[in-house]
Amino acid sequence: MKINLDTDREIIQEAFQVLTEHLEASKVIRFLAICNLEIGDYLKLKDKLFAGETVDSLYEKIKFLEKEENF
Repeated sequence: MKINLDTDREIIQEAFQVLTEHLEASKVIRFLAICNLEIGDYLKLKDKLFAGETVDSLYEKIKFLEKEENF
């Protein structure tokens, strides 16, 4: 009987995929910073997290979050 074990890198990539599917981009980045984890190429990560975003859409999200935090 042969047992296939995932490598540490594969486990980290799978966990990262789950995080990006279920958390906002800013929370994923904060989580990685809190855990002091480095996930590969930042530019690829940035492209994945902010795909489809514009400066205007990010600005609106920031303003919305700032407004909610004041309540």
